Amino acid sequence: MSNAASTTTETSFDRFIRKTRELFSRESDPEKRWVSLHPFMKELLEDPNVIEASQKWPVCQRIDNRTQNLLFYEDPDYKFVLNGMVFSADRDYGVPDRLHDHGHIYTLYGLLDGKQRILRYERIDDRSKPDYAEVRSVSNSECGPGEIDLVRPWEIHAEASAGERVVALIARSERSGGFLQGRYVPEKNSYWQGYGPIQVPTPFYG
Repeated sequence: MSNAASTTTETSFDRFIRKTRELFSRESDPEKRWVSLHPFMKELLEDPNVIEASQKWPVCQRIDNRTQNLLFYEDPDYKFVLNGMVFSADRDYGVPDRLHDHGHIYTLYGLLDGKQRILRYERIDDRSKPDYAEVRSVSNSECGPGEIDLVRPWEIHAEASAGERVVALIARSERSGGFLQGRYVPEKNSYWQGYGPIQVPTPFYG
């Protein structure tokens, strides 16, 4: 009679969650946490099974000036989330009125498929006027699969993609959509606040 035990293979998704939880349990400093998370995200982005699974993920829509995020996981203890973003080939998401910050949270943005331009800005006014902000461009780089961008609290940025389907994985220190984030319109020097992405619970592997 055989007593062979069955084994369960850990997926890269499960490994990312496990390693992130282990990291957060031993490191309380937010900056150190999110810098240390890069290799975990890199491993997830490079897994062929993840790339294959992403072909079934739905395109994220824009509804009432809010973009959808696919919600794959929200941690019950440390509150970090893993989101997905799928940009369709026929839409340009890089128009200037979509410059934004993520408020108080950290965001680790990793490209899984396709190419984007990552636009970074800094604020240069004294913040004394309501509904007003002056910003200037500090970088504009083309990124491809496997590249990762860490967006710290209040940093101003946008992702521009046009002409091809783009898929990104996004780890955040907190679920967005329930608090206000900054929005910037450079040509008008205007500033306003709105709620972040609409969360759409989605199975990671379909």
